[in-house]
Amino acid sequence: MLIHPMVSETELMRRIALIGAGPTGLYTLATLIHGDAPLCITLFEQGDQAGVGMPYDEHANHRAMLANIASIEIPPLTRSYLEWLRAQSSGFLADYGVDKTGLHERQFLPRVLLGHYFRDQCLALVRAGRHRGHRITVEERCRVLDLAAEADGLRLWTDRHRAPLAFDRAVIATGHVWPSPASGNRAYFPSPWTGLIDADLPAAEVGVLGTSLSGIDAALAVAVQHGHFEEQPDHPEHSLRFRVNAGSEGLRITLMSRTGLLPEADFYCPIPHEPLQVATEARLDREIEAGAEGLLDRAFDLMVQELRRQDPAWSARLGLEEQNADTFAGAYFEERARRNPFHWARHNLEEVERNKRARHTVPWRYALLRLHEVMEPIAPHLTEADRQRFDAGLRKVFVDNYAAVPPESIRRLLALRAAGVLDLRALGPDYRMDVGEESTRLCTDQGEYRFAVVINARGQKPKDLTDLPLPTLRRQLLDHGGPLPPLAEDYSLRVPAIGGQRIALAALPFLMHHRPFVQGIEACAEIGRAVGRSVIEATLVQHPL
Repeated sequence: MLIHPMVSETELMRRIALIGAGPTGLYTLATLIHGDAPLCITLFEQGDQAGVGMPYDEHANHRAMLANIASIEIPPLTRSYLEWLRAQSSGFLADYGVDKTGLHERQFLPRVLLGHYFRDQCLALVRAGRHRGHRITVEERCRVLDLAAEADGLRLWTDRHRAPLAFDRAVIATGHVWPSPASGNRAYFPSPWTGLIDADLPAAEVGVLGTSLSGIDAALAVAVQHGHFEEQPDHPEHSLRFRVNAGSEGLRITLMSRTGLLPEADFYCPIPHEPLQVATEARLDREIEAGAEGLLDRAFDLMVQELRRQDPAWSARLGLEEQNADTFAGAYFEERARRNPFHWARHNLEEVERNKRARHTVPWRYALLRLHEVMEPIAPHLTEADRQRFDAGLRKVFVDNYAAVPPESIRRLLALRAAGVLDLRALGPDYRMDVGEESTRLCTDQGEYRFAVVINARGQKPKDLTDLPLPTLRRQLLDHGGPLPPLAEDYSLRVPAIGGQRIALAALPFLMHHRPFVQGIEACAEIGRAVGRSVIEATLVQHPL
């Protein structure tokens, strides 16, 4: 690169803003620092420590909460999660209930350990990037207030800088968006991350909305305030027991969802995933190109062919030949819905643990896990009516499959149930919630229920541009299009009128309309790599070697 004698090298560097330093921001940074052209990169993190990420922050999560991803599934940054764990002291890991001698790549561990890993990796990436000639600045406890696309670049405002900062490109990697603690009260928590961990909860009737891992974790956060779990090796059928503290005998936790079903336990399967035979990515791409009309039904036909090929016996039991895209979900959940959910959970847990010991893969479960990945790209191409059909049916099946929870989480639920602490309730399709200062009431077709505390753990909802917390950019985008982000394959905003291609929208809630299954660290890595490559390619065009 030619350097003008009156211009510093720093002034010629492309200036990149990474807004958010959680997993997506880190995987973006990891890609950027391996580009040939030196960059001037600024990481903005509103939390205390860049790299940690809210879902793994020790201040927002109890140590009893487990991550539902193991080292084998986590794309490495400077080193793998398992390598990092093995480099830690036995005492450090023991503080989190982890035995160093028993570490392995398929283990589910406390999620706050992932926060420590990502923090370490953030520092390592910054060091490596600076060593390669990049100028990297980390702004912690710094909230980005606004972003604007202008003719000569981007302007960014924060709560710590008096004047706007100038950048050439920006990556919005702010992660999930949760209500602030101020939006709740002592009788209602709008999410498990709005002050729940620090709250002194009563040993009373506590309701938890949601039965996914977030709901289970919220229940555990309440339970461990009023008791503790004990291993019982002499009683393998009840190997985990929950003991309620004296004075906390009034604790009752009720998990609630529309269907009243519990998630199933994570199952053994080959990683990396084996290729599908019929419903391949190339075949689904051809169906997308054939047009939106009938796309959902054509894709479902391919799905049926794949399932019959992978597991003909299960397909016959389900009556797969008689199912369509609208009836499949009902057939999938039918037997489970008839059974006692806790009996089903115990049976499923025993099956999963047996299969893991034998390294046995259940074909239909594995097929559905891979199918959700190839079926997801059809979602933004469906007609409005078919997208509603997809969300009401197939989407629920895929989510149930890929959102399986750590087996230890099911063991803990069963221990709470055996101790008389835990109940489960189906709310049905219509219910009303009235939040009061002293209690919260839920009214359903089956009756009225009152709780001293309710925790909303139903997960992240899709966001559109009207929710974007950057007012100038929000106004610019809405003035030049609809509420859904106009995203390119590299996640850049395709709004030429404002030079929007200079901004990548990599915050998961804003991607859920286009990618209904986007979630987890693997998605963060894929998005971060795509965004990073796009920035590098644009930089090489502007400053060829």
